[in-house]
Amino acid sequence: MKKLITLLSSLLITFSINNTLTFAASTPPQVCEDSAVLMDATTGDILFSKNMDAAYPPASTTKTMTALLTLEQCKFDSVVTVGKNPPKIAAGTSNISLVEGEQVTVKDLLYGLIFQSGNDCAETLAEFISGTSAKFADLMNKRAKELGCENTNFVNPSGLYNINHKTSAKDLALIMRELSKHPEFKEISTQRYYVIPPNNKYPKGHPMSNESKIVNYKSYAIPGYEGSKTGYTKESLYSFTAVASRNGQRLIVSLVHGKQNAYNSETQALFNYGFDNFELVPLYKKGDKVLDYKITDSLTIPLLAADNYFFVRTKGSENVPNYSLSHIDLKDKSFKTGDKLLSLDYKLGDKNLIPLDLNSSVDYAPKIPQKKTLAVNKSSKIKYYIILILFIPILFFAYIIKKKRYRRKRYKRYQRYR
Repeated sequence: MKKLITLLSSLLITFSINNTLTFAASTPPQVCEDSAVLMDATTGDILFSKNMDAAYPPASTTKTMTALLTLEQCKFDSVVTVGKNPPKIAAGTSNISLVEGEQVTVKDLLYGLIFQSGNDCAETLAEFISGTSAKFADLMNKRAKELGCENTNFVNPSGLYNINHKTSAKDLALIMRELSKHPEFKEISTQRYYVIPPNNKYPKGHPMSNESKIVNYKSYAIPGYEGSKTGYTKESLYSFTAVASRNGQRLIVSLVHGKQNAYNSETQALFNYGFDNFELVPLYKKGDKVLDYKITDSLTIPLLAADNYFFVRTKGSENVPNYSLSHIDLKDKSFKTGDKLLSLDYKLGDKNLIPLDLNSSVDYAPKIPQKKTLAVNKSSKIKYYIILILFIPILFFAYIIKKKRYRRKRYKRYQRYR
């Protein structure tokens, strides 16, 4: 009896422990920031959120947009001459001690921007790309809208506090999502040291070290880390965004407006939660046949995936998305192989997923029916020839009769004057 009780107790304890571990693994960690997001970078799915659309001043996480525009519009080896404004604006704030007239490359400025959050680097890049900081802010806001940001307004390229300079955790994640597509960002973010080569103002060069704790301390290390950006001012409080990849899945953490300096440990916990509980599942590869589409009763063509298509689901789930397709009449349209014909709307349970574009696998041109006018013209010609054939003899006889009458008149006239 004692053995039975002991065995039951052991099973109960084991069940309780396993149940607790399962519950803990499926529960997202708490964060102190006012706006937070955990996003899948491939699909854009939100895996965890807290007031994700609430906008706050983001401090130097603003520089993710400055870095993105620089990588999109500049060459790494382009030489930039520092103007008079960047050193003035950055004085008393985070900077790398750029001086007016100094000649540095875009690469040097990006290292200073990401390594040491140099406000002078941000201002220099803004002037190089757009002429002025204000014009660059317009470019930042335009790009933000293109990325789907709905609660963002940038006033400057550095993140120095301004009451009108704001973004949300979701928008910040969307910017980081696009920035992480550039391998140069990972290359810079994961280095510990960099030296700006000797130039006209620094004959011995300019050494810098990465201020990221994730790179420099094992206790803060994040497996699969690919880059991050911190932000802090007294008015803006703490903000942070980071990207990491594991087993082919890339996740993004964005934290905005935190009163405590807890973003490093919270980011570790959010990444662990995301990678432990969700998986990125491939549904189609680019060029895979998705379905056969009926053009006419006698013609059906295969439609192909326009790009790789993935969806995110909870680990252990076997759910697959369902699609809906509205029929579009294509029989009167011409198209070539590779042309986009339509999109599939997918749902996983009650959740709408991103659409899948479908391309044609063949060339197609509708058959042009014979016009009735051609038939009419052909029959008209036949009628014309028949009438002409019948009318020629009539004309001939009329000509003969007319000629006889003329001869008769002429003969009478001759008899009269004889």
